[in-house]
Amino acid sequence: MTEAQPLYAKVKDHILAQIRNGVWEPGARVPSENQLVESFSVSRMTANRALRELTAEGFLSRVPGVGTFVKETPARSSLMELRNIAEEIAQRGHRYSARIMARGEIEANPALAEEFEAKLSDRLFHIVIVHEENGVPVQLEDRYVSAAVVPDFMAQDFSSMTPTAYLLACAPVDELEHTVEASLPTHDQQRLLGIGALEPCLVLRRRSWSRGAVVTAVTLTYPASRYALYSRYRTSERGTLSQ
Repeated sequence: MTEAQPLYAKVKDHILAQIRNGVWEPGARVPSENQLVESFSVSRMTANRALRELTAEGFLSRVPGVGTFVKETPARSSLMELRNIAEEIAQRGHRYSARIMARGEIEANPALAEEFEAKLSDRLFHIVIVHEENGVPVQLEDRYVSAAVVPDFMAQDFSSMTPTAYLLACAPVDELEHTVEASLPTHDQQRLLGIGALEPCLVLRRRSWSRGAVVTAVTLTYPASRYALYSRYRTSERGTLSQ
């Protein structure tokens, strides 16, 4: 004789079925605790547990004082390849926009000179851009570019073309370096990305070379609830990268 399914699990299964069958799409509001209590003849505690567990499992997003919603599946960006975020967003059928927060020219400080394998007197371009998907910030780009390698970088209109697209067109890449870490946002990152102090972020630091020279060093910050980094590649039988 099998044990009866707990009431909270029945409520969870119903909500999951509605999501998986496409009845409730991402962003749709799900019934409130009071509505679940009435529909399933369960206690408020049971309804609360069902919603709480589905939120913890990543299916729902609860906004205090507003309601509970089907959580959007985070967009994905390739970790191992250079991808133009504007094209990624367009491929999903969404609207891309950008806000340029800072741009200018500087002399390399000791840390940047080391990153660019350059001299302290070498000039670098600096640009900060917030990339948006359907008006929602999904990536903060903080980029330095070698003025010697890409002298016309600052003459471009990066409100309509991404720096990645321009750099790939004028300085073909032959080597990449990636570092990924998780961190909590700084005050400026919270403001620019429209997130709270406790929203975890994925931080991708990347350098690229062209013909032996460092072209650019960029830090890309993604709110973890809105974006994911992924990679897929062939390996040897021992799990090493195929040549």
